[in-house]
Amino acid sequence: MKNRFFPILCVSLTIVSGGLLSAQKMPRENVVEVPAIGEGLSLSNAFQSNMVLQRDKPVRIWGWAAPGEKVTIFFRGESLLTVADQKGAWAATLMAKPASRDPQNLVAKGKDKTITLENILVGDVWVLGGQSNMEFELAKVDDGAMEIASANYPEIRLLTVPQGKGFEAVKSFEGLYEYSSWSSRHFRKGYWEVCTPETVKEFSAIGYVFGRRVHKASEVPIGLIDASRGGTTVESWTPEDVMKQIKGEETQAKLAEWNEKIAAYDAKADLEGRIKNFERKKEKAEKDGKPLPADSKPPSDLRPGPKADHNRPGYCYAGMISPMEGLSVKGAVFHQGYNNCFAGSAGARMYYQVFGKMITSWRAAFNDPELPFCIISLCSAGEPQTEENFLKPMNDAGPGIREAQYQTFLDFQKAGDKTIGFASSYDFRKSWYHPQIKVPVGERAAKWAMATQYGVLNDEFWLPPTIREVKKEDGKMTLMMSTEIRTKDDSDGRMLGFAIAGKDRRFYPAVIDYGTDGVDNRNRPRVKRNILVLSSPHVAEPEHYRYAWARNPMSNLTSARQIPLATQRSDDWRQEEIPVSFPIPEGADVNSYRRQLNGKVRKELELGDTERQIQEAEATLANLKERFLKDKKAWEESKRKELEKAKAGK
Repeated sequence: MKNRFFPILCVSLTIVSGGLLSAQKMPRENVVEVPAIGEGLSLSNAFQSNMVLQRDKPVRIWGWAAPGEKVTIFFRGESLLTVADQKGAWAATLMAKPASRDPQNLVAKGKDKTITLENILVGDVWVLGGQSNMEFELAKVDDGAMEIASANYPEIRLLTVPQGKGFEAVKSFEGLYEYSSWSSRHFRKGYWEVCTPETVKEFSAIGYVFGRRVHKASEVPIGLIDASRGGTTVESWTPEDVMKQIKGEETQAKLAEWNEKIAAYDAKADLEGRIKNFERKKEKAEKDGKPLPADSKPPSDLRPGPKADHNRPGYCYAGMISPMEGLSVKGAVFHQGYNNCFAGSAGARMYYQVFGKMITSWRAAFNDPELPFCIISLCSAGEPQTEENFLKPMNDAGPGIREAQYQTFLDFQKAGDKTIGFASSYDFRKSWYHPQIKVPVGERAAKWAMATQYGVLNDEFWLPPTIREVKKEDGKMTLMMSTEIRTKDDSDGRMLGFAIAGKDRRFYPAVIDYGTDGVDNRNRPRVKRNILVLSSPHVAEPEHYRYAWARNPMSNLTSARQIPLATQRSDDWRQEEIPVSFPIPEGADVNSYRRQLNGKVRKELELGDTERQIQEAEATLANLKERFLKDKKAWEESKRKELEKAKAGK
């Protein structure tokens, strides 16, 4: 069966004086590390054999050569002459070309060297960004084995960008085996590859499924560039100079925090501390009769410290997005948020301040202010929210991050943006923070692309339901929805997920009913599935609602196409202030005291859950007792009449 697979091509540099520098076939296990910038005439590593060039857009090609050297680019009958500048950088822009499944060569010819890239297609190139849930490889997900076995797509091409070196990065990336501390193994990164069962298993599961769907829908070649990195924050993916221009209090506090950490770091003191730790370890090992190996030596390197931390504002943008600036692509899909949860509600507020600017920055990087951009919101994590344990999980920054992501989508949409997309993922519930249900998430993002970019589906297939109007009257909240609302196919029919609160800021699970509008021809109330009525016996006058407000929420409302209602709320109350705000001791550091505050709030919520259940149990018991007494009275009356009738008969 192996001869059915499309051949795997990797770039190996072979220099012939005055002749050809060509792509050679070589097995994956014998990969040669490719530097970010080669000797003499070289191309950015964004351009390699097996890649896809973006269709219907001018395509900028760039690289390096000797200062003043003339470089000619040849592709599909077009030739372009350019000259390297004083620093050796050169660039040329190919005319826009239609999609083509016919493999072509791209040639760059300099004074003494020629580079030939082989097996190049023209189609759509999608960038995949975010952290580990985007990075999560296909081999680890539910149904991943089946996806891998059927991944014979010679017109889908894959590129995983190395993690980069942050602010020290050059304008290209390397080709290498990069170590993953999460998987305790090396992954092949920095190479364009043809999609086969062998090459796809290490690739982004969400990205591959997305690409597979749009490839089948569009029938054009698809290039997928995975530029994600686990454990990263939104500020890391945003250019540092853009962050500095954001006026939000939380954003400026974050920048100040990083500046202080970088300024306070002492590389020599760090080294001295590590040497002391080594000596203590060595001494203990000898004392225990288990001496260290003879070649063990104390550390001698000066570490860069916080300035090289992958979550420093702008770090991942500088190391992974910046090397692709100017590349022509179709669009981007972004899935991130987990690491911003660690900063609590302040982190969620900062996320909202930054995220829209991050999207605009990426669009600028790829020279397209209307670049299609799909937001996949934060996925589930932790134990599921239940009716018994409803309030305590609401004290979590996760839904605040989702709200920021959804509100950013709405902001772009309300401003007339036609190419912004959104897909929730919280409803694929698993307790692990790497939920392995990735195939449906990739397909949900693909629905957006297939409707808005390829025209093969209608908007109803991807658009989340929205709340258009809210009315408060008679102790209820009535929500006018953009579309009819259903429950998920696997639910029991009860509508779940809303919580409501009065002015006291105490939320309770809402009873959710459909609204009515007049009567039908049988004089029965006419049910309107685009109207939701929220109520609770515990909330006399509802003021605000929240929906799917937990990291792993108990919620099941969708459109008729099973697109979930996004995490959202009508209030602006802070996480630390619901239901009550505890005073901060005088002189205490707010950030360090936050955990204690949240612990107190969670205890208040836990007691609130218990109190509600007691009240509901007492109400149930009272109703049961009332029905029992009524039934008993009727039964006794029935027995009395029967006995009297029997006596009269004698």
